[in-house]
This record gives sequence, C-alpha cells and structure tokens, in this order.
Amino acid sequence: MVQEVFTGSLIYSHILPAILGFLSIIFLCNGIMDDNKIYTIVGVVMFFSAGLLPFVILPIVLGV
Repeated sequence: MVQEVFTGSLIYSHILPAILGFLSIIFLCNGIMDDNKIYTIVGVVMFFSAGLLPFVILPIVLGV
C-alpha cells in the first residue's frame, strides 16, 4: 500500500511536471518562432498546468 502511494506521489510531484514543463517550452518556442498562436497558447497552458497540477492532484492521491 505504501509503495503504491509513494510511486503515485512521485509520478505526480516530480515526473509529470518535468515532462509537461519541457513540452511546454518546446511548444512556446515553436509557437513564437512560427507565429502560431495555437502552439503558443498550448505552451502557456501546459506550463501553468505543470506548476499547478501537483497541488491539485497530490492531495487527492495522498488522501490529505
């Protein structure tokens, strides 16, 4: 039980935000350089979700 909670919290607190943050920077750079507003907006939304999603998901996963 403890191992599953630890693995779930590790995924949502360290791994997923890093992946979302990296992809958001790629989308932002691509959108700004190509003047594509859709990619830029997707990059901004992904960047904010990478920062805020752990604070929303972790209390649910940990049951706090």
